[in-house]
Amino acid sequence: MRDPYTVLGVTRSASEKDIKSAYRKLAKKYHPDQNPDDSSAHGKFAEATHAYDLLNDKDKRAQFDRGEIDAEGNPRFAGFGNGGFGGGARPGARPGAAGAGGFSAEDILKEFMSGFGGQPRGGGRASGGAQWDPFAGATAGGAGAGPGARMSKGDDLVVNVTISLEDAHKAASVPVRMPNGKMLNVKLPEKVEEGQQIRLKGQGTPSPIGEPGDALVTIRFEKSKTFRRDGLDVRTDVAVPLYDAVLGAKVRVATLDGPVELNLPPGVDTSKALRLKGKGLYGEGDLYVNIRVVLPPGGDADLEALARFMRDQKPYKV
Repeated sequence: MRDPYTVLGVTRSASEKDIKSAYRKLAKKYHPDQNPDDSSAHGKFAEATHAYDLLNDKDKRAQFDRGEIDAEGNPRFAGFGNGGFGGGARPGARPGAAGAGGFSAEDILKEFMSGFGGQPRGGGRASGGAQWDPFAGATAGGAGAGPGARMSKGDDLVVNVTISLEDAHKAASVPVRMPNGKMLNVKLPEKVEEGQQIRLKGQGTPSPIGEPGDALVTIRFEKSKTFRRDGLDVRTDVAVPLYDAVLGAKVRVATLDGPVELNLPPGVDTSKALRLKGKGLYGEGDLYVNIRVVLPPGGDADLEALARFMRDQKPYKV
């Protein structure tokens, strides 16, 4: 890891404002969402974020300036003859100014990344699915912690997403908007249930000293204009003209797998639903089709005369 002052392009006497300004410029320029196919930009973004996190911490900056920790934040062991562990500077280390603090890398990124859906910290996933961890191999607690201790993880986020019955049925990929504005395509599991959670590793709240948390996507089913869910069964309505209900016909019916042709028998009993076996949710339920008879718009004199004849000459009970 290079000297953090060199990475940010500032002097050792740089103020908190100067360090923050330098990081903002580099983060905008090299953010992975702005350079999805440029691996070198991803590395520069990671390096700049790590450099800022070190110099933004007043104590760590002072430790680095005194030569007690290196550019990665790991302790330097100067030996017993030089004042004990971390007591002296490594040859070539230069004294520096007092540390700065107050704004984390996360705060800065949140200010301007929401416009293009950027990950608010370098601890998220870069393009191509690889996860970048700028603190991999660092120890917890800075210079005073034992080797091998892990950094703290960020908090998990709960994100709700509303999906259609069709998407659930097909286990489709659905867009999910994260709190920072970033859009992710999430593959639904087979036979997903209402209230089920899908864990997205590394998409939660960033941690200033460790890996980001995870996102827990909670599934909700939206109300459909076409279908009504009844457990694994699905119900739908089909409107037909009077003569099709009397004479029989082939009618087009929407299903979760797409439209199909349904043979409507002559004189269909519209008080009972027609069942299409195995056409319900996940292929485990059935589809029930309710036939709804629609009369001609605006009325029809011949139909009215026929209705009077039927009422007077051939009445029937329902």
